Amino acid sequence: MDKLKRWVRHGVVKERARILVVGGGYVGMYTALRLQRKLKRELKRGEVEVTVVTPDPYMTYQPFLPEAAAGSISPRHVVVPLRRVLDRCRLVVGEVRSIDHAGRTATLTTLATEEEGTGTEQLSYDELVLAPGSVSRTLPVPGLAEHGIGFKTVEEAIGLRNHVIEQMDIASATRDPAIRDAALTFVFVGGGYAGVEALAELEDMARYTARYYHNVRREDMKWILVEASDRILPEVGEEMGRYTVTELRRRNIDVRLGTRLETCADRIAVLSDGARFPTRTLVWTAGVKPHPLVAATDLPRTDRGRLKCTPELTIEGTTRAWAAGDAAAVPDVTAAEPGRETAPNAQHALRQAKLLGDNIAHALRGEPLETYSRKYVGSVASLGLHKGVAHVYGRKLKGYPAWFMHRVYHLSRVPTFNRKARVLAEWTLSGLFKREIVSLGSLEHPRAEFELAAGGKPPHEPNDDSKGSS
Repeated sequence: MDKLKRWVRHGVVKERARILVVGGGYVGMYTALRLQRKLKRELKRGEVEVTVVTPDPYMTYQPFLPEAAAGSISPRHVVVPLRRVLDRCRLVVGEVRSIDHAGRTATLTTLATEEEGTGTEQLSYDELVLAPGSVSRTLPVPGLAEHGIGFKTVEEAIGLRNHVIEQMDIASATRDPAIRDAALTFVFVGGGYAGVEALAELEDMARYTARYYHNVRREDMKWILVEASDRILPEVGEEMGRYTVTELRRRNIDVRLGTRLETCADRIAVLSDGARFPTRTLVWTAGVKPHPLVAATDLPRTDRGRLKCTPELTIEGTTRAWAAGDAAAVPDVTAAEPGRETAPNAQHALRQAKLLGDNIAHALRGEPLETYSRKYVGSVASLGLHKGVAHVYGRKLKGYPAWFMHRVYHLSRVPTFNRKARVLAEWTLSGLFKREIVSLGSLEHPRAEFELAAGGKPPHEPNDDSKGSS
């Protein structure tokens, strides 16, 4: 901590070095965790303070969202409680609205400020780690805001599971063929990881669930994947992408490449190839963009809105500001072509976070910084129970071996031994017993029954089209 002591003597920082970590996702959590380990003595002596500001008190392990939606993993095991993991950090549940790095202050709202009606509060810092992640990249498609369903959070994943089973209940109970057809039509927009895995897992679950309905067969359901480019899952390579298309079509999933969603107004999905599908389920997974917070800072950004970073993960042209993950444009020093950036995915985010924690510790101690130079080792994707594709270290796998590798890889990456053990136990039990086919839609409106009993109005009338749409 020699450099820190010099800063104190010259009045550059206060007696305690205050590190602000914005975001509790991959980068935020793993950076704070790394700082706990690297600065253990300094934290114990009070020389360093690490504050993590995050909208949710947990980190969501997003690769498990499709399995959570399919019921293979309990929702509580997809998330990691930050207070337990970051026990030597100060955790603030709230949202940072803007950052003035020149003045070393962040403006944020918390549960307390909202309850008290005081608006916002200011938080000062010495070192900034900006890792707000990304949000869904939407397009001005008519009807999308009203009827679209996202797939980035555990709440959305479980809500989608409940919604799919609810649509099967509606189809089973109605005598109107138009309502039945719309209820059993499921449209997914986006052929990346989120879209393909979510569709494949839910189709697998719905096909199994159909055996318990006397008048709903798996042949009655329509599953449509819409992708604007000419391939899906580009991360696993062109050959495995073609195999995935063949595998999905073999399961009677309608894969439409080179096709865009033009409108979904009035619950009718109209595609650029002229096809029209009345549907009550439209899942939007067509890419992500940097969190809006990035634009509310005085930090340099690229043309695509990501933070300009150096190979050492500092923000270019600034001091004591760091970034990594989806919102950061990190140069790929391993690429043959100059100017390339690392892909905004979980694999890079996890590795960057560890280096980021190390470099902050190096900077506080006056040590030289390290360069991020990890190569992308490959990708794995699940296509439902016992089905998958993988392209790892140049080797291509499909079917059961790829599915098994998918599970082993993500089990090794999910944080904490506690979560690893629980996920493994659930996988083991799901292999011994039948799938759960229960829809707990009432979880989204837990007070509905009591409000009705107390003489109030239920949140949804029976004919309200918004029921089950989110």
